[in-house]
Amino acid sequence: MREAAFIKVKFPIGVKLVTIITLLLLLSLGSITVLVSYMVTRDIQITAEENNFTINQRSASETERTLSAMQSAVLVLLEILQNTADTGNPEAAGLIKRDMDIFFNSNEYMAAIIVPGLWELVNSGYFRSNELNPVLPQQFLDQQTEALRRCTAGETLLLNATPFFRSAMLVILQPFKQEETTHAAAFFFSSDSLSDSYGQGVNTSFLINGTGELLIHPDYELVRSGVNLSTHPFVEILRNSTETRLQTIYTDKDGRRYLGAFQKIMTGNAVVVTAVEYDKVFEGIIATTRRNMYLTGAVLFASIILIWFFSKTISNPLKALTSAAREIEGGRFDLVLKSKSKDEIGALTASFGKMSSALGIFGRFTNRNIALGAMQGKIRPGGEPKNATIFFSDIRNFTAISEKFTGLLGNDASDKLVCWLNEYLTRMIICVEKTGGVVDKFIGDAVMAHWGTAYTAGSPERDALNCVRSALMMRIALYELNKKRKVDDLENPVIKIGCGINSGLVTAGQIGSAERMEYTVIGDAVNLASRTEALNKSLGTDILITENTWNLVGKYLITKEMPQVTVKGKKKPIRFFAVINIKREPQPKPRTLGEVRRLLGIAPPFIDKADINAEERKYKIGPG
Repeated sequence: MREAAFIKVKFPIGVKLVTIITLLLLLSLGSITVLVSYMVTRDIQITAEENNFTINQRSASETERTLSAMQSAVLVLLEILQNTADTGNPEAAGLIKRDMDIFFNSNEYMAAIIVPGLWELVNSGYFRSNELNPVLPQQFLDQQTEALRRCTAGETLLLNATPFFRSAMLVILQPFKQEETTHAAAFFFSSDSLSDSYGQGVNTSFLINGTGELLIHPDYELVRSGVNLSTHPFVEILRNSTETRLQTIYTDKDGRRYLGAFQKIMTGNAVVVTAVEYDKVFEGIIATTRRNMYLTGAVLFASIILIWFFSKTISNPLKALTSAAREIEGGRFDLVLKSKSKDEIGALTASFGKMSSALGIFGRFTNRNIALGAMQGKIRPGGEPKNATIFFSDIRNFTAISEKFTGLLGNDASDKLVCWLNEYLTRMIICVEKTGGVVDKFIGDAVMAHWGTAYTAGSPERDALNCVRSALMMRIALYELNKKRKVDDLENPVIKIGCGINSGLVTAGQIGSAERMEYTVIGDAVNLASRTEALNKSLGTDILITENTWNLVGKYLITKEMPQVTVKGKKKPIRFFAVINIKREPQPKPRTLGEVRRLLGIAPPFIDKADINAEERKYKIGPG
């Protein structure tokens, strides 16, 4: 084995370190830890208070702005509709419908606007897309006799309708004066329009109305169950306070201390509350103080004074190396490191640069994200069960295409074939990585990937939907790529693929030997996904999902059920669905399987005559 070249050090760093450490030990004072701890604790508390108050103000301001804009827009709409209706114009009904459609298209979170006895405007698209009954708003108002009375008396109210709708819904009851009569105008809108301002983290923000009813909270289940926080210790404080905004420390019923801030908003006498557990603010400083005590604090203090004299030869190179280490840890290997230092740091920098280059070359031959995850401890050794979604894709007639390359180009065929294949695979990999998937391996022209294994979107349903989205992105990317090619171009032929998707329980882990390992998945769900892909050609489809995947995400998709297939090793026939598109409003093309086939140039199959057992004898189409 060839030994690495020895790099001579002209100015040993050990001499410098001995000098610094000696001076530090002589200057160490135990009392510094107490001083530093006090100062840091005070700074952390001030920062925590400012941060908590800032988050509260930001959430309150955003809520106030959104609600005010919503009120203004609805009141203007009602005035316009009323003026149009009062003109007596024969075309008034059409104009009113036009204005109403324009309003709801521009305010997608608005579900309905009802002024009892005057107007009942329902956003049918909202109720249809959320699978809700459009009569629910009126039924809800029928139960709000007291609230309607208070509104007509001049009070603006903000109510939680989520428990009634079983969907995120808030209601503003706004006095609306028509001639000399005051009506109660009810605005029904999705609380999702405000939820971005109430994200969950160390600081928790939530919205309540004047009666303590919980309107918005990061924990959606609390809102849906209609929780009332009127007896909450901090809510009692803010209800008894004459201040519009305040921050204080309070103790809950379990004895835990919190730093709480509130700000009242104009709409519905509502209040935005933000709280953070007091002890969590100081967890870091308490642990650090306990570990380091007097000696560490003294060393840190003395280092601030003395290390300045050595910063040009030590601090800057170390900072550069630290930054480079973080870049490499994050997966970036294309670093250029230079150092004028002639000591150990200069030698380390040179070696570090060589290591970065070597890692960059290594990263091209393995799954970089998986390697980084294992290095960072996010992927533990061994296997573990995962509810995953598995994806396979394959190029149609790849063997025939490769043979044509050989016959046409001779010795240049291999290079041309690899370039042609890499151009295709590059676009497919982008689609997988954009949706949070993991490319498992390339099997010739085939691609295997999975979702919900090394990384997850939070649930098997979201992982499965991301997988289907990736396949649809591949369809679009391949369509755009093929548009640049000629149908009869033998040197750059059009590519057609089939994609198979299945969801289920798999075993995921690092499989191999001590010298060579790869992160992959195994199990019956993987085999079924592979066999699902093989069915595309016989069924005249490009994306097929199994019933397992359809049960998870079918409600989000436009699909076409295909004939049942009996898979070898399975007693019962399996249902398969061709994926056409994702449901959205307005629904873009393709909207039918026929449109997919015309778009991609797929000939409709003759199911009765199809022989999908020609290669592996694994399937049988039709009833079992």
